[in-house]
Order: sequence, then C-alpha cells, then structure tokens
Amino acid sequence: MSSTSTVPYGVRRAWPALRLVGGAVVLGALVWRFGTGPFADAWRMTTWGSVLAALLLTVPATLANAWRWRVVGRALGVPLTVRGSVAAYYRSQFLNATLPGGMLGDAHRAVRHGRDVGDLAVGVRATVWDRVTGQAAQSALLVVALVVLPTPLHRFAPPAVAGLAGVAVLAWWLARRRGSAAFVGRDLRALTRPPVAARVASASLIATVAHVAVFLVAVATVGVDAGPTLLIAVALVALVGAAVPLNVAGWGPREGVTAGVFALAGLGSETGLTVSIVFGVLAAVATVPGLLVIAADAVVRRHPAVSEPVRELEEARRG
Repeated sequence: MSSTSTVPYGVRRAWPALRLVGGAVVLGALVWRFGTGPFADAWRMTTWGSVLAALLLTVPATLANAWRWRVVGRALGVPLTVRGSVAAYYRSQFLNATLPGGMLGDAHRAVRHGRDVGDLAVGVRATVWDRVTGQAAQSALLVVALVVLPTPLHRFAPPAVAGLAGVAVLAWWLARRRGSAAFVGRDLRALTRPPVAARVASASLIATVAHVAVFLVAVATVGVDAGPTLLIAVALVALVGAAVPLNVAGWGPREGVTAGVFALAGLGSETGLTVSIVFGVLAAVATVPGLLVIAADAVVRRHPAVSEPVRELEEARRG
C-alpha cells in the first residue's frame, strides 16, 4: 500500500496551493502591520561583506547537510557519493530559495536520488528522513538553549520540553507500527542505531551552528545591540520557525516567527522583521553555487559521456 494512501486525495492535490497561500497570507499580514519600511531597510542595510560572509558560512552547513544525507542514505541501503550529495544539496537549496513552495528543490533531490539507485520510494524516504532528522536535531538544540541559557525566553522552556517529549513518544509509537506503515518503524530503527544517530546528530550540529552564524551576521548588519546568549536563543527559534511548511520560496513564517520572538525578547518586532529579511536575502544569495550545479547539469545532458553515475554509486556502496 502506498505511504500516501492514508492522506485524502483532495488534501494531497490542494496542499501545494495551501502552502503558497499560507506563506502569502503571513507576508501580507506583516506588510499590513509594519508597512514596507522593514523590507526597504533590509535591502539598504545588506552589504557585500555580509553577503560574502553568508556564502562562506553556508559552505560548512551544506557539507554537513550532505554528510547527514549520505549517512541516512547508507543506513537505508541507498548510498550516495560525496561529490554527488554536495552538488545535489547545493542544487536543492538554490531551487528551494527561488521556486514557490520552498521545498521543490528537496523534491527534485529525492526523485533524482531514487531514480539513480533504481528505487524511487527508498530514495524519497532517504531525503524525507534527512530533513526530518535535521529538523529534530535543530529543535532539540533549541530546547536545550531555552532550558540552559538565562534569557527572557527561558519561561518557554517547559512547553518546549513537553513538545520535544511528545515528538519522542510519537517516534517510539511509529517505530512499533505494523501493516502499511511498517516501513516507518524499520527506518526509525535503522536511523536510531548509535553509530548512525551519532553521525546524524554531529552533522546537524555543524549545520545548525553555521546557520546560526549567518543569522548573527544578519543581526550585526542591522545593528542590533544584545548579548550573544540572547541572540543565539533567538536565532534557534527563528531557524525552527523557518521550517514551517507554509511559505513562498522560504518567505513567510520565518519573518513572522522572528518578529514575534524579537518582541518576546524585548528587542522589538519591527527590528526582528528587518533582521529576518536580511537573513532571508543572505540565505538566498548563499545558495548561488547551486546555480552553477544546474549549469553543469545542462552540460552533462549535452555531453552524457562525462557523467559516470553508475561507477560513482558502486564506489559509494563499497564505502
């Protein structure tokens, strides 16, 4: 039975449009509330120095994400090469940042990987689990920050801990599912083996630290005066909020969540919106290497002899 068979057909058909509408509604509400001033300020404040910093900081984030994807793929029996995974991740980041929906790049990455290994379903699952484990690790880091760091956001630690515990219970329940969802349990058992889980956590930590650093570049660009402890906690909230799947090429919930958390931290919601816009610009520009990957793909399609995916995948299977 298909893994999507439990989702009503109408919902599956409407979901892409709902994602876009949701992001557009959030952006429209922000413009209605704050006007266009924060957007204009963000474009004016963004400098070439901040763009270069974002480009450089996104390199370790992309390498770490590609590493996590390789670990997940190998655990599920669909290995990836280092070069192929890094190129695919840069490509997917660029497509996510430039196409509506914010996840079309990941969809392309999933389908292409599945076709390369001759098992579309498992290839898609590897990409989904890559994203899920990355978001789970990022959320866990946020909970730790809320609990440990002495900030105005500390009061939200109890519900955050409860939420994380709820996710853990859900994962435990899914790991024991049988029938049509049995593959979820098999995948979870494979991914929670200590060697695999340790690598996934390490890769996610590196990627999150790099993304937090890009956020701090945006904060410095806007000129926010606050302590590093508070800014790290705020950055983690913004990153987790950016994962809400209702956006327009990544825009929408990220800006709303950042404006809200800046207000809760006593830094001003309008300032938070400006920081989020600068961060969005920096994050989008930092994916430009993905455009080079797409250009290289075009060359390979015109000259297929230069591509050796079969040999590379065999090397990956041998480790």
